[in-house]
Amino acid sequence: MYNDSIETLLLRHYGSNGPEPEALEQRLCASVHQEAQEIQQRQTAARRICEQRISRRRAVQLVALSSAGLGLLSTGVASVQSILSSQEGPRPAYS
Repeated sequence: MYNDSIETLLLRHYGSNGPEPEALEQRLCASVHQEAQEIQQRQTAARRICEQRISRRRAVQLVALSSAGLGLLSTGVASVQSILSSQEGPRPAYS
């Protein structure tokens, strides 16, 4: 994808005699401001998460929950594998 300027894109789309879209500059400015606000909000949220302290109790809880979740997942995968492997048996060859 090319990094063309707005003028180049407008000339390519509308031609040299084409009309300028209504309120183009205002829409572009609003879009840029909205994107800047979204970036600022994401940066603020990331900074808040990085600076947030976590207690030892909460860390242990998170580790225990993730271990339990992985254990359940492992058990589920093992049971599915056993079900699938029990269905696969020697089958007679038909000619």
